[in-house]
Amino acid sequence: MSKHALIIFVKNPIESQVKTRLAKTIGNRAAVIVYKQLLQHTLSITQQLAADKFVFYGDFINEADLWPNTVYNKQLQQGVDLGERMKNAFELVLGFGYDKVVIIGSDCYELSQEMMLEAFDKLLISNVVIGPCYDGGYYLLGMKQLTVQLFDNMPWSSSNVLPATVQVLKNLKLKFELLPTLNDVDDEASLPVELKQFI
Repeated sequence: MSKHALIIFVKNPIESQVKTRLAKTIGNRAAVIVYKQLLQHTLSITQQLAADKFVFYGDFINEADLWPNTVYNKQLQQGVDLGERMKNAFELVLGFGYDKVVIIGSDCYELSQEMMLEAFDKLLISNVVIGPCYDGGYYLLGMKQLTVQLFDNMPWSSSNVLPATVQVLKNLKLKFELLPTLNDVDDEASLPVELKQFI
C-alpha cells in the first residue's frame, strides 16, 4: 500500500445536474460534454500518479465508466453539504492508515500531475496544503490528519471559502502551504480554449 492517497470528487455526468452555471449559457447537453472532457483530463493526470486513488461519486457508483476498477477504489460521497462530504471522505481514507491524503475535484483543467506531487511534497513540512482558485475557492486540499474545523460552517460555493479556510488554519496555528492559483471551469468565461471546441 502506498503511504499517499488521492481522493477525487466527481459528479455523475447527468444532464441538468452538472456544470449548471455553464449550462445557463451553453445548454445542458453541451455542459455535460464539457464535464466529460474535464473527467477525462482528471483521469489522464491521475492514472499514473504514485498514490492510491479513490473516486468518490456524487450520486451513484458506476463500475463501468472511464475510471478503471483496477486503479481506482470507488466510493460514494456521504453528507448533506460539500463540507460534510469532504470531511467524511478524508476520515474514511485517513482511517485506512495513509500518511498524506490529498483531495481534488474534477473542475480544474489547469491542474497537472506535477502539482499533485508538489502537494504531497509540501505535506512533508506542513500540516495542510491548499491549491487556491481565482474565484476564492480551492481546487486541492491536502492534510496528514483530519482537521474537522476546515469543513464545518464554511461558506461553500462562495468567494470566501479560501480566506475562511486560511483563517481557520491560522487560528489553529497549523502550518500550511499554498500551491499556484488556478482557474476552475465554472462558467463560459472560464472555459479553456481546448474545451470550447466541444460546444
